[in-house]
This record gives sequence, C-alpha cells and structure tokens, in this order.
Amino acid sequence: MSSPFTKSHLMKPLPLRMALAGSGLLLATLSAPASAAEDASVVFAAPPWPGVTMKTEIASEIFEALGYSPTTRQLGAQITYEGISLGEVDVYLAAWLPGQSTMYNAAMEKGAMVDLGNNVNGARANFAVPRYVAEAGVTSLNDVDKPEFADKFDKTIYSIEIGSGSSEIANRAVDEDIYGLGDWDLKESSTAGMLGTVANAIKRDEWVMFVGWTPHWMGVEYDMVFLEDPKDLWGPGGGASDVKTLANKKWSEAHPNATVFLDQIAFTSEEQSELIYGFGKEERPQEEVAGTWMKANPAKVKGWLEGVTTRDGEPAWPAVQKALGLPDA
Repeated sequence: MSSPFTKSHLMKPLPLRMALAGSGLLLATLSAPASAAEDASVVFAAPPWPGVTMKTEIASEIFEALGYSPTTRQLGAQITYEGISLGEVDVYLAAWLPGQSTMYNAAMEKGAMVDLGNNVNGARANFAVPRYVAEAGVTSLNDVDKPEFADKFDKTIYSIEIGSGSSEIANRAVDEDIYGLGDWDLKESSTAGMLGTVANAIKRDEWVMFVGWTPHWMGVEYDMVFLEDPKDLWGPGGGASDVKTLANKKWSEAHPNATVFLDQIAFTSEEQSELIYGFGKEERPQEEVAGTWMKANPAKVKGWLEGVTTRDGEPAWPAVQKALGLPDA
C-alpha cells in the first residue's frame, strides 16, 4: 500500500500560523529545506481536541516570537504518528499514554521519533459516569454489566474519534469481552458529539457511560466520576496518563534550540483545563485565550525559555516578552 503522504500534495508555505485542514484530510509532504524561511518551519499536528489546540497555539505564538514559522495541521492520531515517522510532522503535543501506546510503540520502534517528556502533569483517562450513576451503585467497571445495571446503560458506551487512543481501548474492551462488555454497543463520535450526548443524558437523569479525561472542561461542567479499573484496562493508577511531546528525530537534531523549548514546555492539569474551558466551553478565540493566559503567567513562559535563543541568537525571553506584550516575570 502506498503512503498517504505523497509528493503530489506538496505543502506550500502558509500565510497564517494556524492552518487547519478539513477533517480526515491527509498531511502533505514537505520538500527538503531550500531557504532560511523553510528551515525555520515547525509543523505541528493536532487532533481536534481543545487541549492540544490551546497548547499548540501557545507554542506557535512563542515560536513566531523567536523567529520560526509554525503551522498546524488538524490530523487524527494514527496519521500523526505516521507523519512523524516519515518526517512530515515535526511536533505533536498530544501523545496520551497508555491510551496511544500501540501507535506510540510502533513509531518508536522505527527510530524516527524522540520523546521529549510530559507536557501535562496530573492527566487521567478512563470510563466515567455521572455521579448519580455512581451513587446508585456503579463505582467500578466490574459493576457495569451486572443485570441490574447493564440495561440502564442500554448496553452502550460512548467514545470519541475512531482511531484515537481512547477509542482503541474502548474497542479492545468490547472485542476481548473485558468487564463483560463483549455484547455492548460502542458508539464512536467526535469529542463534541460525545459530550453533547453526555450533556443530554445528564439533563434527563439518564444513565450514560463515556470516555472521560482530565484535563478537560468536562470535569468542571459535569459532576462525573471515573470508574475503578481493577483489570488496568486503562493502565495503572486508574487511568493515570502521561501526555508527551513528540518530535521527528531528524527535525529535532537539526533544531536543537527549538527542541530545548519543546522539552521545557509543560502545564499542570488545572492550567490546561483553564485553557480548555476558555476555548472549548466559552468558545473564545484561541488567540485570545492564549494571550490572556500567558499575560497572567509570565513567569511560567519565562521558565520554558531558559537556555533558549531567538533564531538570530538573541536571548529568548526579552524577544518573546516584547512580541507578545507580556508583563515582567
């Protein structure tokens, strides 16, 4: 099978920082750098999730202030990992583990990807239910398929995008009949579609089981409970997750200064949830949410830039502070 990244879809330099392709659109191939401007390019991949959208926006604004030319493609996780392996995606800020372990391990085995560590601390992903469901007796995944409970869920699980790490886990639960879920119906949708279903169910006090995670505004908006997971379907620690920054190895080696910044950028779960709420729930423009957050957290931004320079070799913090209008840290 030929690669979906073909030379016939050569990516042109884009005038806007955030150039989001349509849903399902495959990433175009980059030509070899032929100029300083091309050498300054940073190609991010981002699934349509508000958390990674906001992290990528902030990183992109900082990169612009440093003299780089960032662009972002909206791609699903599977295409993203292939793009990193082929050198056609430079940076990915949404490697959820263990949720994406299958894709992550396969890409690492190819030797074309580097792991720059966590960019979120305190992340978690697991099946969740509204609190009134937990208070009715469903506190563990061992409970969901009990005769007195299964029909109340209509034996249905709600998940996000097909091909996402979370949906891979949900599919495995059904395919391997883990927790008795072999005869349950898995409905995969967009994140917005799933959360719309959850919101409607909660309004009607109906039972619903869905893929939940933090950081996200869902934990602020909904009174939800993560279910106990004694079989570690979602990994140890009840779905405790790493959210890693990944980069193409050749790109990282060619851009050590940019890599230092990427290695240092990190948020707490609460900080990212704040960003997600502003963009995903309040529906404020991502540039506005990013700018407001950075102006309120200049010391955090300054810390990410320790040991980093502009592309011209000047200290990073003064350049970023001036370009983004940040107060003294």
